[in-house]
Amino acid sequence: MEQTDIFDRAVRRRRRDRAAPGFADHDFVRRFIVEGLADRLAGVTRSFEDVLDLGCADGSFVPESARRVARIDAGFGFARRAGGIQADEDRLPFADAAFDLVVSAGVLDSVNDLPGALALARRALRPDGLFLAAFLGAGSLATLKAVFREAEGDRPVARFHPLVDVRSAGDLLVRAGFALPVADTEMLTVRYRSLGTLLDDLRGMAATNLMPARIGLRRKTLAKAAESFAARADADGRTTEQFEIVFMTGWAPAPSQPQPARRGSATASLAAALRAKG
Repeated sequence: MEQTDIFDRAVRRRRRDRAAPGFADHDFVRRFIVEGLADRLAGVTRSFEDVLDLGCADGSFVPESARRVARIDAGFGFARRAGGIQADEDRLPFADAAFDLVVSAGVLDSVNDLPGALALARRALRPDGLFLAAFLGAGSLATLKAVFREAEGDRPVARFHPLVDVRSAGDLLVRAGFALPVADTEMLTVRYRSLGTLLDDLRGMAATNLMPARIGLRRKTLAKAAESFAARADADGRTTEQFEIVFMTGWAPAPSQPQPARRGSATASLAAALRAKG
């Protein structure tokens, strides 16, 4: 593990390998993300033949026009099942301009060097190639975070890594050099009968704590959190949790794309327009 890593790379690989065999029982967030990415791709009036799937998981995202799909995943189990290779998203083993579409469903929130991963994705694209990604955003798991804050009182433990909000996502696209950047969010609401079921889902989708300085969860703390979670239940005995999904869209720059007007090229004065309105 490198000294500057936010996440433990080895643990991330192991957690994804642990999740791979039973992933289909806990993949509802990824399915929601894949549907959102497919909807956005359907609105693009061109086809893409050479595709890179970053964090392929079960390999379920297949654009209709794709002729070749290269898949990578940090977990060996997922990579092998999808016919891909094991690699980290911020360490891509591909040549520049090798693809006309790069997609990523549900993994970029746990990449150590997210700005670097986005820059590598842009470099992997040909001019006017499309980048589509989505991952858990900052508004996710508010209920879970609240019940653990209550359970741990004055000595809270860092059990949740920081997540990117939609504004920061847009800034990251610009920083990586994407043209026409767009970031937006959708909310997925799930209702649980118990805290244990939610934690099982997070383990099953490989979405648990990956930070290097992890502190074990005491049985007493877990019991208090479960009580707090149950106290938030509706009349039907279910507690609401939300997963915020941040979607990112960007294009590799190309001369054919719309360009912003050159500074100073306006033919009308703003001051004059405001005087006219007065």
